[in-house]
Amino acid sequence: MDLVVRFIEKEKVDQILPLLSQLNPNISRDVLISRLQDMVLRSYQCVGVFENEKLIGISGIWILHKYYIGKHIEPDNVFILPDYQGKGIGEILINWIFDYAKSINCEASELNCYTENEAGRRFWEKQGYEVVGYHFRKKLS
Repeated sequence: MDLVVRFIEKEKVDQILPLLSQLNPNISRDVLISRLQDMVLRSYQCVGVFENEKLIGISGIWILHKYYIGKHIEPDNVFILPDYQGKGIGEILINWIFDYAKSINCEASELNCYTENEAGRRFWEKQGYEVVGYHFRKKLS
């Protein structure tokens, strides 16, 4: 496979919507579009994996600063198209993200993974992540 990993330009970020829809099937396309537009106005960036010019994988990234971990990168909504899963593409993507994080002096990386996503948990642990706590949320509406 001839793969290229690169940032997706903010003007072209809507090309990730088909992959986001597969990853988040319970969120309407309109809501995904609205949230993506809002995120792009902030510090959200998206990285794509391309086979030739076909987008086959994505990861959002956030650069954050927190007391307990310092400057860090957070991969977000990482998704590889099903036909390409299990071929090492996720690891290529994550290693690209780690290299980028180091280039901008991040001290660490952290992320969220749904508790029912056993395959995701195994993948993240294989990449060197460790479970250190719980992620809580409360909807306000």
